[in-house]
Amino acid sequence: MTSSGAAARDPGASRPQDGREGALMSIGEVLAHLRTEFPDTTISKLRFLEAEGLVDPQRTASGYRKYSWNDVARLRFVLTAQRDQYLPLRVIREQLDRMEKEPVVPQRPTLVAVGTQRATDPADTRIPKADLVERTGVDEVLLAELEQIGLVSARPPGWYDADQVIIVEAVVGLTRYGLEVRHLRAFRNAADREVGLFTQLLAPLARQQDPAARARAVETARELQALSQRLHAALVRSGLRGELGR
Repeated sequence: MTSSGAAARDPGASRPQDGREGALMSIGEVLAHLRTEFPDTTISKLRFLEAEGLVDPQRTASGYRKYSWNDVARLRFVLTAQRDQYLPLRVIREQLDRMEKEPVVPQRPTLVAVGTQRATDPADTRIPKADLVERTGVDEVLLAELEQIGLVSARPPGWYDADQVIIVEAVVGLTRYGLEVRHLRAFRNAADREVGLFTQLLAPLARQQDPAARARAVETARELQALSQRLHAALVRSGLRGELGR
């Protein structure tokens, strides 16, 4: 079992060792605990995760939320999986459900420092051209062609983000099998069509000023990307299987 999985089930090591293990916390106190590791977390985000069934805090007679340390561990697991693995909530929920069904090992797991190495958003990464070339093995002529057809784009004054690195690595791999730059235009065009379609689906949420709606928009975008990748992979797999007579 991974340490993050253990934390979601038994956050024992993360509890304050001052006799308050059974204490319940308000949503503001939970936010204060989580923001040290997840500074972008908001109360709206916590309410959204509750609405999505990722956590189920107790309620007082007056309707106020009260969180246990186990609830905090579940939230930390969810936020870590989103930040470090870009997993959609549906997948994270399935992982949590599976972990709850596993037999509990009769020992106290050492956990909760999940996600100690923070992952940055791919768009925030800045990689100079020389590093991109060295990391991917792309030659500068091919890189220039990719930029010319819009498959790769640099940000002034010449930085590349993490997604551009992934694109170049994939292109370099494909060209080793004989694909040429002219063949790659189809990938760019298909991606642009998908972006246009998904933008229409997300527009009603993106236009709202409510932070919860914006959180739903981000999560919906993540879900759409994951479903699109699965669909594309399955279609290519199925097509190749037919061509190979399998």
